[in-house]
Amino acid sequence: MKIKHIGIIAALSLSISSFTTPNQENKTIFEFNESASISEWSTLNDGVMGGVSESTFKINEEGNGVFKGQVSTENNGGFASVRYSSSVSIGDSKSIQIRLKGDGKDYQFRIKKKSSDFESYITSFSTSGKWQIIEIKLSDLYPSFRGRKIDKPNFNETEFEEISILIANKKNESFKLVLDKIELN
Repeated sequence: MKIKHIGIIAALSLSISSFTTPNQENKTIFEFNESASISEWSTLNDGVMGGVSESTFKINEEGNGVFKGQVSTENNGGFASVRYSSSVSIGDSKSIQIRLKGDGKDYQFRIKKKSSDFESYITSFSTSGKWQIIEIKLSDLYPSFRGRKIDKPNFNETEFEEISILIANKKNESFKLVLDKIELN
């Protein structure tokens, strides 16, 4: 009798596993390491508006991308950002995952369909001070221009040309964000 039950359980397990679908493999947008070229990455700060915030972006000894600096609200400033320019096809992906280690501060994630577009599609995320994976649903990204939401639908494109991470918490503060990997999921 025991053998029959084990056979039924084994058959049931086989049937269940044959109906499950494998997880979609993530598509890497950028993976940081010691030999990664960051020539397509650049910083853009509030100096474009007369502000005095400063930031840098470099690869550290562990091979992670490090975005750090000082945000200043002087001269109507108050933001620092790092941008990555590359054409990315989304395919069937529904979200972007970023493995990072923050400093407990809030940041914005932004994408642009075309680098020359005025509007960005944005959302905010908080960091914990520990390594974490931030998952951002593409459909949750809303259009914004100069800090104001604009009357257009949320992001629903099949590709984009620019990713940005921005800090603009309306206060003077130092910041440090360590990036490991950015993927489509």
